[in-house]
Amino acid sequence: MKFFHFHRLKIIEQIAIVVCLAVIIPMTVSGLIISNVNQQSLRSQLRETAILTANMVSDEIEFFSTTINTSLAQVSESLKYIPNSSERQKFLESTARNFKNCEKLEIVKTKDEYEKIHENNRENKKVTISTSLNTGELLVATYSLNDLKDDIFQSLQDDQRQIYVMTNDGVLVTGHNYTDSVFKETLALMPKAQEVDVPVIFGDVKNQPIVYLKKTDPEITIIVNTTERLTKRLIYKNRAKIIWSILIATMIIIAIVALYTYYLYINIRQLFKGIIAISNGNYERQIRLLTTAFTPHEIVFLAFEFNRMAGEIHKSYLQLKQNNIELAQLNEFRSNLIDTVSHELRTPLTSIQGYTSRLMRQDIVIDEATKQKSLRVIKEQSERLKRLIEDLLTIPDIEGMRLRTNIESVWLPEVMETALMLVKNKDHKEIIINIDEAFPNVVGDKTRLEQVFVNLIENAVKYAYPETAVTVDCAADDISAKIYVKNQCDVIPEEKLNMLFDKFIRLDNNTTRTTRGTGLGLFIVKGLVEAMDGKITLSSDEECGFCVEIELKLASDGVEQA
Repeated sequence: MKFFHFHRLKIIEQIAIVVCLAVIIPMTVSGLIISNVNQQSLRSQLRETAILTANMVSDEIEFFSTTINTSLAQVSESLKYIPNSSERQKFLESTARNFKNCEKLEIVKTKDEYEKIHENNRENKKVTISTSLNTGELLVATYSLNDLKDDIFQSLQDDQRQIYVMTNDGVLVTGHNYTDSVFKETLALMPKAQEVDVPVIFGDVKNQPIVYLKKTDPEITIIVNTTERLTKRLIYKNRAKIIWSILIATMIIIAIVALYTYYLYINIRQLFKGIIAISNGNYERQIRLLTTAFTPHEIVFLAFEFNRMAGEIHKSYLQLKQNNIELAQLNEFRSNLIDTVSHELRTPLTSIQGYTSRLMRQDIVIDEATKQKSLRVIKEQSERLKRLIEDLLTIPDIEGMRLRTNIESVWLPEVMETALMLVKNKDHKEIIINIDEAFPNVVGDKTRLEQVFVNLIENAVKYAYPETAVTVDCAADDISAKIYVKNQCDVIPEEKLNMLFDKFIRLDNNTTRTTRGTGLGLFIVKGLVEAMDGKITLSSDEECGFCVEIELKLASDGVEQA
């Protein structure tokens, strides 16, 4: 019992498996690896840029703090030289207007007054900066946070992260892309123990790193929060781009492979059909490929060689078929020849033998009239045998196109007169030859032309109705002469008419012969006429019965001898 039956796959199934194993699976694995590597790279990039952003904000704040402290130190130094309080006040107001983002400069005498100003500024979201004077008083500067925010985050306008600047006791000073809910969530994630002056990454989401940087001078904490929107834009969108790129590349590969497979499958099917046709005996079948850039050279070469092989087989088949036809014709010719020879030779030989035996008898007395009659019959039958032999000997020359002719200028009236003398007209039918003595000469062989017209006139006499005449008409134009041999007989069918030029073809069949003949007359006539560069055609209708038309060229000076 077989548990597994091996099924040999088709080409298209094999290509599908190869594409799956060599393209789809590797592309999928490569896509996952590339996506993972890209995600790790972007995650590392987000961590590094978050730290870099925290340091940038810290540097901006340090620069701002240093600039303000330096300015206040300069103002403090200048106040040493202004003893008058009213002039000091004017100087402070003038200086405050010149300091960017500074709303007010004032001198306070006690720490409590400073704390009061600081608490008021905190409630109004303003920054308080102070420095001690040589008199024991404090120079206090009030700065606007809105303007300070623009200075700190000027280089981070396009950054999508959320950035918070707050005091070390947790009071928010300023922020970038601030959202209250996210700010509270971020504070909840802050570690209890915090490092100082070092950027530290914290948070629960790997792709959303949060960095804090706690400073001691000034005493602030900077928090940089990587938002989910930024993560989606950098990681998830890039991952989607990679996946789509791989999918599109895979689809393009599959489309190209499918197109290639389609053309390959069509052409291979053509090869199959050609092979099946040859196996079924259709040797004419040729493979017609769908030739494109996707058609392999081997397929084209195979189709070309197959067509060449099929062509050679077809030629051999046609040649074999022709040989079979020729063998059948040869066999038919042999049968007809034997039949003709046995039939046509038996009668004259019997007559010659009979009359010869009569003349040789010694026991009877033969009168002169009987002798002359016997000798005349012997002579006629001998001539009949001679003509039969000459016809048989002419056949190979005609078929082998070896018939020799003596081409010359021939006067047709003389040819007709001689032919009329040679014609055997036992029924004494009337023969009318309509040709003028001034009829132009034609190009031909005089002896062969006599043989042609003897055969045609005898044939017309043989098959003409009783008491009807055989007519020979002649006509000429500028280049040729036409001779018509006509008689009155039954109309011959078109299919029979076209066969009369073949060998051993007669109007009556072998079993019901009513006239003597070998069936070689028109065959020999056609061969002789064409050997003299002439034309011969047959026609039959109610008007003339049977008509043979011969066309010969008119003779001119300098006719060559052949």
